[in-house]
Amino acid sequence: MLRSAPFLLFLFLVVFTAGGTTCFAQSGAPQPKSQEVSDDDGIPVLIKHLPNWESVRTQAIFANKIEDLKKALGSRPIFDQIEFVPGTEAVAARYDAGILVIVESISPQVSVEKDARLTQYLAEQGQNSQTVSRRIGNYNVILLDAVSPEAAAALLDQVKYEKNIRWLGDNPFAYKRAERSFVVTTTDIFISTVLVIVIGIGLSIVGGIFGGLVFFRVREQKRAAMSQFTDAGGMTRLNLDGFTPDIVPAKLLKD
Repeated sequence: MLRSAPFLLFLFLVVFTAGGTTCFAQSGAPQPKSQEVSDDDGIPVLIKHLPNWESVRTQAIFANKIEDLKKALGSRPIFDQIEFVPGTEAVAARYDAGILVIVESISPQVSVEKDARLTQYLAEQGQNSQTVSRRIGNYNVILLDAVSPEAAAALLDQVKYEKNIRWLGDNPFAYKRAERSFVVTTTDIFISTVLVIVIGIGLSIVGGIFGGLVFFRVREQKRAAMSQFTDAGGMTRLNLDGFTPDIVPAKLLKD
């Protein structure tokens, strides 16, 4: 019994240390996790959509809850206009033009609704507001403490909504896209053929009319230059109407 006491004491210390370590790990504040991270470095993709992200990555703030965003940037009234439904993510960084906040919505419809609320809120604040908002794709981009409208516009222009979707297997929409491409190509060929035919017929009609008018004008000028007119067309005819001029004997061939 006395020999087993050291072993029991050692086992108790191991269990206590493991339990204490587990409790400490659970008591720490969990770090927000992004739904989309880079495969090479594990950085959230949303951070890489910041302008010059490599220079601001060390001080960039990532949040998937509105509380985390308010804790980092302060409880600003404009944050009350943003609803963080599950799946919404945000990133913020400080620039010379102001504090840039990019909020990515889960769908275009949700982004449009947020943009409407932000636009209405900023319209109520007036033109002297130092906050600028713009919708870019599924992003609702907000610039806080803007130094000037020109600097704000230049910074917002650098935000690009870029998404690259790759299918792990066969693309389920490949057949529909091929069918749509075939229909579009066939329609373009049919329309082009009809246009070529119509244009050709139109040019033929216009060319025929123009050629007929020129021929008619030339014939009219020749007829106007004649002292006498006959419709014989140069054929030999009886001089019953006296229009045929007499044959000059000097122009006849002699034997």
